[in-house]
Amino acid sequence: MIWLKPLKLLFYLNVLLVTVILAYKAYLNYALPEFEGVHTTQLERIHQRLDQSEQFSFAVVGNINNSVGMFQNRILPAINSSGADFLVSAGNAVIDGGEDKYQALYGTLRHLDIPYLLTFGDHEHRSFGSYRFYEHFGPHYFSFRSGNALFIFLDSTGKTPWQWQILWLRDLLEQDQSRHKLVFIGHPPLRDDTPLPFRSEDDYLYPESFSTALLTLFQEHQVDIVFSANIPTWSEQTLNGTRFVTTGGAGGLVFNTNESFYHYALVTVDDAGIRLNLQPLETRQHPLLRHLESLWFLFYSIFYTSFLNFLLLTGLLAILAIKLYTVIFRGQDYYPDYNLDLKPWLERPLRVTMFTNNYLPFIGGVPISIDRLRKGLEASNNKVLVIAPRYQDQPESETDVIRVPSLLSVGAKSEFRMANIFLRRIRKGVRAFRPDIIHLHHPFWLGSLGLVMARLLGIPAVYTYHTRLEHYAHFVPLPGLLFRNFISHWLIKRFANKCDGVIVPTYSTEEYLRMIGVKSLTFVQPTGIEYDRFQQVNQDEVAALRSKLAIADDELIFISVARLSNEKNIDFMIDALAELRADTRHRFRLLMIGDGHQRDRLQTRIDDNGMAEFITLVGAVPPEEMATWYRLGDAFLFASKSETQGMVILEAMAAGLPVVAVRSSGIDDVVRDGYNGFKTPERSELWRKQVQALLEDDALRAKLSANALEFARAYSVEQFAQDVKEIYATVLASRAGKK
Repeated sequence: MIWLKPLKLLFYLNVLLVTVILAYKAYLNYALPEFEGVHTTQLERIHQRLDQSEQFSFAVVGNINNSVGMFQNRILPAINSSGADFLVSAGNAVIDGGEDKYQALYGTLRHLDIPYLLTFGDHEHRSFGSYRFYEHFGPHYFSFRSGNALFIFLDSTGKTPWQWQILWLRDLLEQDQSRHKLVFIGHPPLRDDTPLPFRSEDDYLYPESFSTALLTLFQEHQVDIVFSANIPTWSEQTLNGTRFVTTGGAGGLVFNTNESFYHYALVTVDDAGIRLNLQPLETRQHPLLRHLESLWFLFYSIFYTSFLNFLLLTGLLAILAIKLYTVIFRGQDYYPDYNLDLKPWLERPLRVTMFTNNYLPFIGGVPISIDRLRKGLEASNNKVLVIAPRYQDQPESETDVIRVPSLLSVGAKSEFRMANIFLRRIRKGVRAFRPDIIHLHHPFWLGSLGLVMARLLGIPAVYTYHTRLEHYAHFVPLPGLLFRNFISHWLIKRFANKCDGVIVPTYSTEEYLRMIGVKSLTFVQPTGIEYDRFQQVNQDEVAALRSKLAIADDELIFISVARLSNEKNIDFMIDALAELRADTRHRFRLLMIGDGHQRDRLQTRIDDNGMAEFITLVGAVPPEEMATWYRLGDAFLFASKSETQGMVILEAMAAGLPVVAVRSSGIDDVVRDGYNGFKTPERSELWRKQVQALLEDDALRAKLSANALEFARAYSVEQFAQDVKEIYATVLASRAGKK
């Protein structure tokens, strides 16, 4: 639907936004120049400025909260012009302890003309910020002397055990003879009655035993003043001669009331003592506007310094909302659209481009299937362009085939060729052909290129699932179990879900795709066979071939057709037939048609079992001669478990051969047990028993032969091509309906 496209675009924009933000956060943590031990440098600057002077002034701020609108733009310039010798943050200089917040704070404080020190407060501790504070600035608690004044910084967050701090502080105060003692601690040790919303006990120093121990020390050693932050207010209290000041208006959220307003404190230390001057920032606004300004500065601060977290959260929420909407609230129709009008595509010739990783003259089920589909489509005036690897013995002149040279080949007989998908002439040739649809026959390499071309041309892509990749792990330079149990299924699922339609030859194969998570529109369409050609075999040619192979009149011939490769399970048949030879008096011979990289090994296994007289590796047979070879046989034997359909089984049935096969996904839908053959578990004694039944029971063999012939009649190439064109039309109509 048209209205879904903006939603999809918004989804991917949010995914991009989240990715960029996470990448930027990684950049902040790992790429930006480090700043370490800042307090060391700042203390040196303070000592240089004061030079042991007993008269100086400094500014105290609390709850900066990474503020730009208030602290950086208004408070900081005022402090620079106040004559203060240095600045102290009483806590909560950052919104939280994230690396980006510390980076932003460091950038803000560089606008100061005077040195500064930070108290380790609640916000500095958040988001695993304690180690960042320690690395960037220094210890969580410390002290220094200047002139006749002692400055003490404490950790109120619980990061440092309070008992340890009390021992350290008692020892420090007992040995110190300074005239003035000033303490900075993030959480206020004293409660007050200032009316403020949202205030809780967590805003004050905890536990109470820590607060009590501090108050006792402050009284015993005549501490002059204690500065705290953590609450958005200005308040002063005096207890046992010690002044307790809470200052929390340097940029965080305030309520613009008489108790909560933007401010900083200017402290003067001289012979007369310690003077404290409150420096409020006059807004001179109507109370309502003052509240609105407060909210504005909050959002301004979020967007300017915490905009990364804000956008990250917004992006994640948007992704979640879109996903929930599409899954829950948008109506899902899991049935095909039966209202599609297929006539516009069925009544005119289509232009189809096919991408395949192997093709004739390479002999295999996939190349033969593609060639038959091509011939069937062209017979009804459709145009087909095939993109396939180049072979040495390929036809000298081909029309509508782009042969691609190989980068490398895999297997002793070059079963798999890695074509050079980077050639420009492939793309140029496909564009010039102007296809209506692209048909992919493999989920990787040339198949992947075909999918890219479909996207570039804005046309649908259809994928035929021919091959169970998990059975081809021996061709892949990866651990077999990893490829078989994970990568192969993931690759098929990912590729199929990117296609507009998926063709499968059997219902059991469709069930497999659904189980691994394929959600694309799926069509069950068996591969066609040239049924009529198997009925037109010249019997003289069959007799000549029988004579050439020296087949005796009483010798029953089994036929099997497969590539000589591990996944075809030929060893199973060799061993089972070796046992059958010892159990029967009937003469038989298996003609194994096909070639492959395992030929020499299989021949050795045949010889070792003493079966050279009973099993013949015929080698590859040209497709045009296969009907004659099938007609030579009396039954068809098969043990492969890697088939999605087993096209050779249908061909054997078209020649009137009953089948004995090992039960698997591609076999289960084709072989009807006891009707056109037998299918057994992969157990030698069960499979051998059914082969022996066909060998010894002529009536049973004749009955199943007639049924097999009738069964294969429904799988003609002409019907196959017509059905596939209807699939193309359905996909094209569906694509047109979404525009």
